[in-house]
Amino acid sequence: MNKTYLLLGSNMGNSQQQLSIAIKNITQKIGAVIRKSKLYTTAAWGNTNQPDFLNQVIVVETKHTGLQTIKTILGIEEEMGRLRTKKNAPRIIDIDILFFNKQIIAEKILTVPHPEIQNRRFVLIPLNELSPNFKHPVIKKTLHQLLVNCSDTLDVKKF
Repeated sequence: MNKTYLLLGSNMGNSQQQLSIAIKNITQKIGAVIRKSKLYTTAAWGNTNQPDFLNQVIVVETKHTGLQTIKTILGIEEEMGRLRTKKNAPRIIDIDILFFNKQIIAEKILTVPHPEIQNRRFVLIPLNELSPNFKHPVIKKTLHQLLVNCSDTLDVKKF
């Protein structure tokens, strides 16, 4: 069984409902959600002229490979109405694979660990809540160490 950490985000419509729908779809199509962080509100990163995001990290046990998981995620996003227009645009749902076991994957449609984990508080805070001692397989630092050293200043608040 594989263990993957997924980041869910939404800033369109009823974001709390979108995350719940995404979790239901992930459970049905990928595997059991074994842990969930609290929900966090975060100012938009990159393109700041848009509504705040609601984010959550979940841990999923799956029989799928990393590539099967990302293909399924892309299908879930599309079914939920995600339109890929421009980078950092508002979105009804965004699902990113942060970690897949402790694997390092470099494929055209999937890079794991997610290359921006260490630079984003909205990712590190819920990750740290769930697994502060998990060691990033590339950077070789714990999630707690990455959070302490993160230069991102965006405000991340519990929902």
